[in-house]
Amino acid sequence: MHPTTQRPSLVAVAHGSRDPRAVRTVTALLDRVRELRPGLDVRLGHIELNEPLLDDTLDDVAGRGGAPAVLVPLLLSRGYHVKHDLPRAAARVPGADIRVAAPLGPHPLLAEALAVRLTEAGWQDDDNGSRRAAVVLASAGSRDPESAEDTRHAAALLSERLRVPVVAAYASALAPTVPAAVRALTARGRHRIAVASYFAAPGLFATRSAEAAPWIAAEPLGTHPAIARLLLRRYDQALAARPRALLRGELTAV
Repeated sequence: MHPTTQRPSLVAVAHGSRDPRAVRTVTALLDRVRELRPGLDVRLGHIELNEPLLDDTLDDVAGRGGAPAVLVPLLLSRGYHVKHDLPRAAARVPGADIRVAAPLGPHPLLAEALAVRLTEAGWQDDDNGSRRAAVVLASAGSRDPESAEDTRHAAALLSERLRVPVVAAYASALAPTVPAAVRALTARGRHRIAVASYFAAPGLFATRSAEAAPWIAAEPLGTHPAIARLLLRRYDQALAARPRALLRGELTAV
């Protein structure tokens, strides 16, 4: 098959973590993606800390005669990695047709997965709409204002689903922290406070956020089937969008 007629590879881009569970989790997630889309070339590249690194994965893809690829960030909001690191990595491979998809979030499928993870941790049907219950949506945090905007949007989607207040909180860079968000909700009379882990995989920030939970703490999104479906949705959207807009990071998270 001529390279220009090949179905583009899906290169899932993970941040990377020193927690060994992170690579195992992402690898298992991509196995789910392959099950949903048999025959699609699905690969993994890390921004840092873990192999394979993104540059090495792209070099391997380019070695197949310049086969096209779509970089799908396993990141939950816009920010420096999505806007700068990924387009720069794509541009580093001369002559290759490499597109950059939107980050996974915000999206209703993420709210679905977050709700399931909370239920697994002990959230009950009676907590939905309860005047005593609330959720802290713990995320990594970024100084990019659009990243914070995306996280607040994700919190609003989860709040709409659970019918309780959901406050976005951050492990770094921004306020409020998870403990500060817990204190604020407690002051509002919410004494049944859960921490939802708005992380793609286990890692240091997810662990620290969970430790601050006064009641239950959900596991990261991980291999939930909704995440695999969303990954493929971002891939398909990238193929349907204008390539120039994708490389400028203009694809909106819909």
